[in-house]
Parts: sequence; C-alpha cells; structure tokens
Amino acid sequence: MIQTRHLFTLTADVPKIADLGATPNGARRIATVTGGSFKGERLNGTIQPAPGGDWLLHRPDGATILDVRVTLETDDGELIYMTYRGIRHGPADVMARLAKGEAVDPSSYYFRTTPVFETASKKYDWLNRIVSVATGRREASGPIYEVFEVL
Repeated sequence: MIQTRHLFTLTADVPKIADLGATPNGARRIATVTGGSFKGERLNGTIQPAPGGDWLLHRPDGATILDVRVTLETDDGELIYMTYRGIRHGPADVMARLAKGEAVDPSSYYFRTTPVFETASKKYDWLNRIVSVATGRREASGPIYEVFEVL
C-alpha cells in the first residue's frame, strides 16, 4: 500500500490566461502565475511572481493537461524550482462551470498532478529525491493544491 505524508498546501494566483486557440495538439492556453503561497509542517513560503506559468492543453476528449513551472521561496530565503504535470477532467457541465469561474465541489471532477522539485539548498536538499503527488481544486482566483510526499 502506498503511504503519503502531507507536504504543503499551495495556493497560486492566476489573474490572466492567454488563449492561443486551437492548435494541432488541442486548445492551448497559457496562465501566468503572479504569486501565491505554500504552507506545510516542514516548509512554508511564497511563489515568486515571475517567471512562472501553466501551459494548459485542452484535449478533444475534454481533459486538460497541465504543465506548470514556478519558483518557490521559503520563508527562510531558500529557492526551490517546482514543476508538475497533471490532468483535470470531469463531466462536461462541471467543466463548463469551472471555465466560467463558478464554485464547483472538487469531488465532482478529477484534478491530480505530480510535482517535482529542484533546489541547491542544503536545508531542503531532500526535496530533490522524493516523489510527490497532489490533488487540486480550482477557485476563482486560481488553483489550490494539497501536495503529498510519497513515502
């Protein structure tokens, strides 16, 4: 049985999304991450305002593929590069409500990611060697993730 340990809750500020339209791979949107925060038992801090973003791909089957890159700064001044890929999908009516920015019960759709960390920090070096998973939910201001270390 796979066991996990809560790493942190991450809230991302995503005020603007550029819609590139239909590409050969699907409908591409690019969301700028302008900030945010993360809070957990072992690390806390903020998301650096730039550069950071989510390169979203809406597939013809209704699923959205996430490709996110952000820089975290811990409250003790250490920098951590975090990337993750993930997928979000659900019933068409639920996804339409999410697209409009409406409040939707997170249990009514699937939203999972696989964060990977990279840092030169000696204090947080352990992040370079863990596997992590996250559950997400979409709020009007941006996504919120519960990130877990796989033990």
